[in-house]
Amino acid sequence: MVADSFDVVIGVDTHRDSHALALVRCRDGALLQEQVLAANRSGYRSALDLGRSLGERRLWALEGTGSYGAGLARYLQGKGERVVEVERPAREGSQSRLKSDALDALRAARSALAAPVLASPRRAGRREALRVLLAVREGAVSTRRNGLNQLRALVVSAPQDLRERLHGLPAPALLRACLSLRLPRGAEPERYGTVLGLRLCARRVERASREAAELKRELGRLALELAPKLLELDGVGPISAAQVLVSWSHRGRFRHEAAFARLAGAPPIPASSGRTVRHRLDRGGDRRLNRALHTIVLSRRRRDPATIGYIARRVSEGKSERDAVRCLKRYLARRLFRLLEAMPIAA
Repeated sequence: MVADSFDVVIGVDTHRDSHALALVRCRDGALLQEQVLAANRSGYRSALDLGRSLGERRLWALEGTGSYGAGLARYLQGKGERVVEVERPAREGSQSRLKSDALDALRAARSALAAPVLASPRRAGRREALRVLLAVREGAVSTRRNGLNQLRALVVSAPQDLRERLHGLPAPALLRACLSLRLPRGAEPERYGTVLGLRLCARRVERASREAAELKRELGRLALELAPKLLELDGVGPISAAQVLVSWSHRGRFRHEAAFARLAGAPPIPASSGRTVRHRLDRGGDRRLNRALHTIVLSRRRRDPATIGYIARRVSEGKSERDAVRCLKRYLARRLFRLLEAMPIAA
């Protein structure tokens, strides 16, 4: 229990420019002090000095350690402080209308005080580099996808000769054809505007494609440095490996592999009724990690004989293919977790 291990819990409601602190005594949950400090290095030092003035055994409970609270969390961890992450407190019942930064900080402290399990913040360093590169690549891929959709929509309403030339082309050929278009001098405004729009849209798609390819190479290099054995698994590519590492973060963050599977949205959820005994898909958890597991399973399903045979066997037993894939994702989460916990991670 937190009350047995610490004397004070410091709840922090994090914001862009300031952080609200609430210092709570562990043995009775009494509020000792409130403070609002700037979200900069000077404010972080003041927060640490304030915490040190209340005793040696202290616990920091922060909201948003991956966003507004990232700087404070890294500063405190660098000073050897014990930092945990708490979720935004649920506001239910008669207290739901009470909202202020001080109250949110107090709720954060008391939620950590009552929590049976404390959540560790995710690590920074190369793991954070992977997260940033994944986020930027996702934006580049989204730009490429939207650009291709826009190109195809422009082709539908283009002048007849352009439409006949471009309609039905696969994406690479469509890009090359649009990039090779020449602006007709003295042409009517409709044709001139259509050609210009096609060329500019194709250039945007080409730039986004180059960015996505460059980011994929860098993600693969970082993932190979951090966990080379992960990329040796069948079906695990650089993007999936990077996402698994980002979600897993570091050894000891999860109590056991079932907790990791819960985060991945891969645990069996009972959905039995009467004589029907079944489990359904979990639609919660980290959906990016779930997507990475799904991508790995789909890759294995195409070429791995053991995976192909497993799905065929489960279908013959009466399960649907979706149920078989769900079982595989649960098995994969277990295997990935054990592999990551056992290997010497460079980070």
